[in-house]
Amino acid sequence: MLDNLKKDTENNMRKSLRNFKENILKIRTNRASPHLLDGILVEYYGKKVSIRQLASVVLDDSSSLKVNVFDSSVIKLIEKAIMNANLGLNPYSKGNTIRVPLPSLTESRRKDLIKVIKHTGECSRISIRNIRRDANIKIKNLLKKKIISEDAERLFQNEIQNMTNNFIKKIDILLSEKEKDLMVF
Repeated sequence: MLDNLKKDTENNMRKSLRNFKENILKIRTNRASPHLLDGILVEYYGKKVSIRQLASVVLDDSSSLKVNVFDSSVIKLIEKAIMNANLGLNPYSKGNTIRVPLPSLTESRRKDLIKVIKHTGECSRISIRNIRRDANIKIKNLLKKKIISEDAERLFQNEIQNMTNNFIKKIDILLSEKEKDLMVF
């Protein structure tokens, strides 16, 4: 029973870390990244659809993306979705491809992006701490029901705390790497 609880807790923390990684991939540095367009949804036949379902997104060069659209009837919809995403991008189409040049980042914009990733990092830390809290509540309930001993409870709480510390350390490392990336001119 404790092993399952520990595995569930670790999986939830891993999901939270993965979510943080995905979120900071969307924040651009001076290099273009196809992940920049991951969160953009396009209105397609009455449904919100990810750009990745309608086109392939590849690097054109270090400062632009190329979106190869599968169906030429959605080119204008994709362009509009990219412009409305508040990423400061101005795409233009040529045939079945959309080119998305990335403007260079100003120092003030870099600092704003650092604030955004720090906020995202703090939200992820809070998420991991909440997962720890939930696991500790479950283990205390097991202790109240006399299913486990006090020693087992302390041991489990120490393991969960170590796991929490490791995941928070991973978030801090990713955060500092992204911050360094953003400050490279």
